[in-house]
Amino acid sequence: MATWFRTYYEDEDLWLYIEVDDEGWAARQLSFGGQDSRPVRAASLEEVLHLRDDADLVAMFRYEQQYGVLAEGAMDCWQDQPQAAEISAEQFERLWAEARRALAESA
Repeated sequence: MATWFRTYYEDEDLWLYIEVDDEGWAARQLSFGGQDSRPVRAASLEEVLHLRDDADLVAMFRYEQQYGVLAEGAMDCWQDQPQAAEISAEQFERLWAEARRALAESA
């Protein structure tokens, strides 16, 4: 079962939201930063794997420029991160839609 959580990186003034899959890997990741809480990242493992397998480096570069880079590695210690808290799937989906819309418009 998927898990959704958030954590805060004070040094970067960045809220990070991650959807973790059944195996403990980041499936989707988004972040908001600054005083205006602007979307910075909204990357999806499914999209990254599709680009890796079916596209070229230019398409992957464009994706990373628009939506950012997805965290690598297992997310098994997220509870130890600053201000970490589990969030609902609904809250994650709302933030995901907001970030994707904003990042798509800024491209």
